[in-house]
Amino acid sequence: MTQAVHVLPGADPGRFDDHLWVRLRLIEQRVREAVAARRAVDPDPDDPYRGQYLTPEAVERILDESPASGSVTGEPATPPPGSVLHELAAAFGLSPLDVELLLVAMAPDLDARFERLYGYLNDDLTRRRPTVGLALELCGLPAASAARFRLAPSAPLVAGGLVEIGEPERPQLSRALRVPDRVTAHLLGNEEPDGRLLGLLCVQHGRTAHLDLDAAHDDDSHRVAAAARTGGGLVHLLDRGGDAGRLAVGSLLAAGRRPLVLDVPAFVAQTATAAHVPLGHLPRVVATEARLSGGGIVLGPLEALEPERPERAMLLRELCAAAEGVPLITYGRKGWDPLWAAESPVRITVSPPSPEQGARQWRRALTEAAETIGAAHPAPDDELAGTLAVYRLDSGQVRRAATVATRVAALAGRTVTAADLRDAVRAQNGAGLERLARRIEPAVGWDDLVLPPATRHQLGELALRARHREQVLGQWRMRPGGGRGRGVIALFAGESGTGKTMSAEVIAADLGMELYVVDLSTVVDKYVGETEKNLERIFVEASEVNGVLLFDEADAIFGKRSQVKDAHDRHANVESAYLLQRMESFDGIAVLTTNLRANLDEAFTRRLDVIAEFPMPDVRQRRALWDRCLGTELPRDEALDLDFCAERFELAGGSIRACAVTAAYLAADSGRPLGMAQVVTAILQEYRKLGRLVLETEFGPWLDEAQRNPTRP
Repeated sequence: MTQAVHVLPGADPGRFDDHLWVRLRLIEQRVREAVAARRAVDPDPDDPYRGQYLTPEAVERILDESPASGSVTGEPATPPPGSVLHELAAAFGLSPLDVELLLVAMAPDLDARFERLYGYLNDDLTRRRPTVGLALELCGLPAASAARFRLAPSAPLVAGGLVEIGEPERPQLSRALRVPDRVTAHLLGNEEPDGRLLGLLCVQHGRTAHLDLDAAHDDDSHRVAAAARTGGGLVHLLDRGGDAGRLAVGSLLAAGRRPLVLDVPAFVAQTATAAHVPLGHLPRVVATEARLSGGGIVLGPLEALEPERPERAMLLRELCAAAEGVPLITYGRKGWDPLWAAESPVRITVSPPSPEQGARQWRRALTEAAETIGAAHPAPDDELAGTLAVYRLDSGQVRRAATVATRVAALAGRTVTAADLRDAVRAQNGAGLERLARRIEPAVGWDDLVLPPATRHQLGELALRARHREQVLGQWRMRPGGGRGRGVIALFAGESGTGKTMSAEVIAADLGMELYVVDLSTVVDKYVGETEKNLERIFVEASEVNGVLLFDEADAIFGKRSQVKDAHDRHANVESAYLLQRMESFDGIAVLTTNLRANLDEAFTRRLDVIAEFPMPDVRQRRALWDRCLGTELPRDEALDLDFCAERFELAGGSIRACAVTAAYLAADSGRPLGMAQVVTAILQEYRKLGRLVLETEFGPWLDEAQRNPTRP
């Protein structure tokens, strides 16, 4: 019997695929026939208590029924090419029978009439979704046929997430079938991501042109896209200082796919908190979303997933298995462990961008930020290259920093300056390293240093190396092989108070970075192996921030290896050997300071890029230090003789600064301008603090007066 096709009540025919609607009408016809067949043999089809009891007549009727019932015969029709059902079948590997079963299960979500009809056919009006047995019946198949295994957990419908089978406590034929809302919405033309992935996915829209890829990165994106199309689609980007996340997104866009970027912390957290949900549930939902949207999955960085932990490795394995055949691009600084998944990925190394590429990236981000808030355009590319080449940021950090700098400049009514950009970059540093080291925001500059020309030259070389390390060590590969990093390591050697720590602060200020001082009390541990673990955490966190790492009094942990006489010597040597290897693979900027250079292991010297000697200041330098430490705001007595202080007292810069502060307190207490009495008294106190002899030949006529209380008239 042929019926005319008409639109279901309340439906919008413009949103439906024509073939989908035709197939749904066929399902409706089969349901009509099944209902009519039931009523024909039911002695009381209008019984209001149907489903709540069985009469003796009903028992006899059930026993007389043939177990191979079915009203429809013939092979299911194949969806025509170009239809939404054809595309769905191709994406999930569905057979024509799978499509029929899917439509039977989805019918109540498209037309509410099917709910009551299914309830009647289930002999239970409270069960308004088709069961496995009813679905097979409506497809004209006996319950005992092999077709029932098209709804097994490993079958495409269930494994692909298109159909969910509930009520596992029931017999298989009585279990209800349900189609997720996302699948129904997809067939109706809605491409909003699955609501179950809210907060877990960042869906990237647009085309490759929006990323403004340069030629080199465009070639890389096509290479990654080609690798994602082969085999199982698994690709791992080994990040060696580049922007692997942006490359992964660009590769999928270049391949015409919709990138689905997973928020790794949220993904792990939701999987861990949903204890009642099977481990593979979320990975299967993500894979289903990728197949429905014709997209690919981006997962990274892998360090955040911590795949070394067994439960995290299992989560990664489940995702790789669920997304087989779907482009899945992972990235991170970690190499891929074959134990993480049954399939091994194609590994592609992502190199850092050149200074020119970095400048273009900043220009693009600043221009977009300026257009968004209607601000003035930023500085030209050459100025950006000089200001920002030292920083190592991914595209997300660049975009956020550019937005912050542009907003700050707009509030001040000016264009973006180098200082705005540096402050914005420092704001991108995470708090991980602050828990392990003391953060210092630099407040001094080159003019605040009083050092010999040779030392200043060595400090300038350190800043130069830090500024151009990506070009020299990255592009020109001047430090290849051996697992060597692209870090810059310097040693500041000199007596206490000669300006080593202050110089490290000046270097950080010159580079627009923050200074992180390692607290050795939190590093050194009496238990074997714990010191190395603490140092490893510091090095890992330091590589994530744009900052200068300072190991003050470094000879405490970078000391010489000695002859092994007991277990303590062996442990100390192992600790030193670890540091030798770790410093060589470090990718950041580190400064070691020591009062006794001879205490450092000679093997460290070879791994140092710059060694700056900090000698005791001479007379001229001491005179400049006195003048600088006393500042310009402190009132001075006309009789104050700083030349006398510089010539007579051989003090380091730190001691001179301490004397200046003490003298200022004495002057404040006296209520008079700073005079020689207060200065010499402060020097006398510093001598006693240092344990030095107080000689009359040094203090001259001021000794007696300094020994009296100069704070009162």
